[in-house]
Parts: sequence; structure tokens; C-alpha cells
Amino acid sequence: MADPFRLVVLKAITAQLKTITPANGFEHDLSDFIDAAGRTQARVFRGRTEYGNNDPLPMLSILEDPRAVEAVNGPDGSPMAANTLKLLIQGFVKDDVENPLDPAYLLSAETITALVRSKSKRFDILGLGHKAPCVMNIEVGQPAHRPPDDEVSAVAYFLVGVTLTLAENLEAPYGN
Repeated sequence: MADPFRLVVLKAITAQLKTITPANGFEHDLSDFIDAAGRTQARVFRGRTEYGNNDPLPMLSILEDPRAVEAVNGPDGSPMAANTLKLLIQGFVKDDVENPLDPAYLLSAETITALVRSKSKRFDILGLGHKAPCVMNIEVGQPAHRPPDDEVSAVAYFLVGVTLTLAENLEAPYGN
């Protein structure tokens, strides 16, 4: 079975964030890697809120913003609509002993750069085309950087809001 359009969008965001690699001009490497046991491991996750000491650093988590706006139909009850999908990107980094937030500022800047690059083709954002369903726009908010506190995170991190404007048919969540 095909993925619903919104999951397709989240997977495209994940793939875009995995382009943060030295080969693409970035300092960090968020591509998948092979661990010591020979398994492929990710550095970019969707929908995950809990992490442990065995998780890789740096890493990113893509979450839906719980303050999301309700969907609305188009004019005259049409199922076609331009709705927003609000996301939170959370990034975790190894601390700098003297300046704990410096690595978080670097990773947030690279994250924002990668997201903005995804809309370089104005009518093909995230490579999902220009006909509904599609992504019409990506807006990136201002990141907030936080030091480790052992409540939210044992390492420095950042949060940045991302709002996608989607053209979608509410009666066809799979994009059909």
C-alpha cells in the first residue's frame, strides 16, 4: 500500500536533512552510517522523542507541532485545500565544554540551509511536483538553542519550527 501524502512529505523532509554531509558542503554528517555490528543506523528520525547514550550525535528528530492548525476545506466545501503542516525539528549535538551551545548553533544553521535548499525549485519543493497533492511552500522559523539540563536533554540541542503549506485533497489522503 502507498504511503499517505503527509507521510510522503515527512519522508522527503527526512531525505533532505540527510543531505547534510561534508560532501554537500556541510560540517556535520547526518547521513545513515554502518555501526560496529554492521547495521545501518540513522541520524535523522521521525516521531521519536526519547533518546539514550547509544544514539549517534549529532542527530535530528522531526516531530509534528502539537499546536497544529485544524484542516479546512476549500471554498464551497470542496475537498481541495491549502493546509499547513507544522513541524518541529529538534537537533542534538555533542557539547563544547567552554561554550556548550556553539555546536547547536552550527547544526541549526546547517539544518535551516538544507531546508531552504529544498525549495530551490519553486514549483517542485522537496521533489514532490507542482500539482496537488504537493508542497506549495516551506517557512522556517527562528531556532531556539538550549544547553544540556538533564531534564529535556543531557546534551545541547535546538528546536526550530517549520511550516509547510500543502495543496491536498482531504478526501484522498493517499494523493489519489
